Amino acid sequence: MNKKILLVEDEINVVDFLKKGLDEANFEVSVALNGNTALSMAAESSFDLIILDIMLPDKNGIEVCRELRSRHIKTPILFLTALGTSENIALGLNTGADDYLVKPFKFIELFARINALLRRTSYIDNIPDEKARVTYTIGDLIIDDDAKTVARGDQKISLTATEYRLLLVLIKNKGKVLSRIDILESAWDINFNMGTNVVDVYINYLRKKIDGDFEHKLIHTVVGMGYVLKEK
Repeated sequence: MNKKILLVEDEINVVDFLKKGLDEANFEVSVALNGNTALSMAAESSFDLIILDIMLPDKNGIEVCRELRSRHIKTPILFLTALGTSENIALGLNTGADDYLVKPFKFIELFARINALLRRTSYIDNIPDEKARVTYTIGDLIIDDDAKTVARGDQKISLTATEYRLLLVLIKNKGKVLSRIDILESAWDINFNMGTNVVDVYINYLRKKIDGDFEHKLIHTVVGMGYVLKEK
């Protein structure tokens, strides 16, 4: 079955260009020309991915993303926009998007991002067979990978899907320093430098949740090298 994509873009020439490329790649594409229509379509139909511009009439993409997440709609969101500053990227990701690609772009990179998001979603949604539960621990941090739950001691920690994948990569390599490229390849399924600070942004999000209220920190920066999950 073809994957269903909701394309939210108000420039008709861009819509035609994107839809043609996505159609040729065998995606089933629906189009929303403004933010309110996008919200209605996302609520009424099930999509595998939402490609979302920021500069939209009536309700911008940031507002749309924030509202979708507040409604607990977990469909992966890829921002595709001309706004390419670090501040814009951080804002988009912090609002709840899963990835961010700046216009102009090459279709080969867009397809890589789309396929990476769809692979991760398929993995998260997979229901495990009857077997011993897979858990990971370090100090008082416990991850139940079957239930997709995280806790430190008796305190449950709520993570986004992207934060969870990042933590899983760190704990599977506990004690090992991972470079930003290592993390991109493992957590984002992308083997080239995206030219953004997405890893640093998500490490900061994760650190606030995993370490913020606890005396003993687990996520450590190794200057000039990367990040490591270890007990002090």
